Amino acid sequence: MTRPDSNPSSFTRVRAGIWLAVCLLACSALTLTTIVSAPLLLAAQTRPAAGAVEKPAVLAALEQELERSLETLGKADPKAYFLGYTVTEVQRAEVSGSNAALMNSQETRSRWLEVELRVGDYALDNTRRVGGGPPSYGGRVRQIPIEDDTAIIRRALWLETDREYRQAAEQLIKIQTGREVKVETAEGQAPDFSREKPQAAILTRANFALERKPWEERVRRYTRAFRESPAVLNSIVTFSVQAQNQYQATSEGTRLAFGQARYRLELYIQCKAADGMDINRYGNFDWTDPKQAPDDAAVLARVKEMIREAEALVAAPLVDPYAGPAMLTGRAAAVFFHEVFGHRAEGHRQKDITEGQTFARKVGEQILPEFLSVYDDPTKAQLDSTVLLGHYPFDDEGVQARRVPLVEKGILRNFLMSRSPLVGFANSNGHGRRQVGFSPVARQGNLMIESARTVTNQQLRQMLIEEIRKQGKPFGLVIDDIAGGFTFTGRGLPQAFQVIPLVVYKVYPDGRPDELVRGVDIVGTPLVSLTKIVATDDRPEIFNGYCGAESGSVPVSAVSPAILITEMEVQKKETSTDKPPILPPPHHDVAGGARPAAGKQ
Repeated sequence: MTRPDSNPSSFTRVRAGIWLAVCLLACSALTLTTIVSAPLLLAAQTRPAAGAVEKPAVLAALEQELERSLETLGKADPKAYFLGYTVTEVQRAEVSGSNAALMNSQETRSRWLEVELRVGDYALDNTRRVGGGPPSYGGRVRQIPIEDDTAIIRRALWLETDREYRQAAEQLIKIQTGREVKVETAEGQAPDFSREKPQAAILTRANFALERKPWEERVRRYTRAFRESPAVLNSIVTFSVQAQNQYQATSEGTRLAFGQARYRLELYIQCKAADGMDINRYGNFDWTDPKQAPDDAAVLARVKEMIREAEALVAAPLVDPYAGPAMLTGRAAAVFFHEVFGHRAEGHRQKDITEGQTFARKVGEQILPEFLSVYDDPTKAQLDSTVLLGHYPFDDEGVQARRVPLVEKGILRNFLMSRSPLVGFANSNGHGRRQVGFSPVARQGNLMIESARTVTNQQLRQMLIEEIRKQGKPFGLVIDDIAGGFTFTGRGLPQAFQVIPLVVYKVYPDGRPDELVRGVDIVGTPLVSLTKIVATDDRPEIFNGYCGAESGSVPVSAVSPAILITEMEVQKKETSTDKPPILPPPHHDVAGGARPAAGKQ
């Protein structure tokens, strides 16, 4: 099934029925965003309306067909005990360029229909997994016209509802038969669907009006600036804006219409070291208010910084595999917690027999140092002046977003929950999320790490040096920037994680200057790694990005202070044996006389 607006920045892999949760930066990226003011280039509405708002035609069509379908299917055998309609409307504009030339400039609008129909009852329905078969997270999505024609929308609903009912009824028979010959785990005895309070809200429609020409010029300008360095083999800059509106109506009484607009500017360059290793650098700007779009000065400053970092990395020495003290800056620590802890706190992983269920039976036990607490709060739209991409008012199952305390003073208290209950956790806490075309599961929103044991950044660095001396190591590591990471959560493969650093420094205990190095990835296992954290600094940092897992790509944020870990393992990074190009770039080949005229580079 076509999945609209799938984000190439993140992806999901399946291996031997095991899901691999992946989060990557920019053209794979999760990164710290900097927000600065700029002239008004876009217009958007995402705030709740003051006073009554007229019911959208799409929502009215959903209500009418829902009532008609339930009249019959609610009395059928087997009966439909739950019916939910969701229409997602996506307006998207994108401008991308490479090496001072425009690659793409377009604007699209589309609508996608999803029908969720359940037969049986809340305790056991057609979605039940019996035995160890692979899960199915791909939903059924159908593109429908973008016109507000009630009759046409209802016709699409009618056809999809009929198909869903037939498949659900057939699946329920298979499940009831399979239960007679399959063993059911204790976790699997939880109900299949939770009972939730219906929600009703009509918020102001999200939209934008964009003049693409100014952004086309800016994209050319930014990629042209990257050509100043002969080390840059390729550069890509992409500006995108997406307004997504969702309409939900369910047999339980939920009636929702809400939307969000998000803007993103991504900078990406590729370089290559003499030994063949690929060197990539990323930069992101994210905002939701058009007045906060970055100006040229901010973007070009980031361009120069990326060039400096890339040139230094190309010349930097390789570092061998290592296990010892390490300090992760806030950006790197945020991704570390997202991968190592966050994915394992997602509720459906405690229920699925194919999952490692790392924390399934550890509620009330200490899993982190006692000075650390963790919560997830998608109700936060921003922190200070920085937007949080993991913000949303309602999740994709129509449950209101809420703050969820996960770890209090090192002790596990809760899980991120969708409408798939666990034993002891009967209800959703507003974290059922998905990309259009996938079925919702429990996912992270804004993951927040708080510390009761903080020191200044300089003091944390001094603690790192003292730990290096204590262990008798020749050096320690500072992980300053990351490209993202991934984690295995299924029990068919080792319970391990990998975080992909981009900027790493050797720190020497004898006072020598820090040394930039390259060629390593952070690896480890979750239960051990989380207990090795001994202190944090007092400056939380933010990453914003898109996380890919079973239910597709969703926007997320994480906030963390820098952390000191007494033992962290790094392994050699995957590399290439291809050498850099034999000739320099044409506009840097002075000897060849091919340097273009001023202003045409």
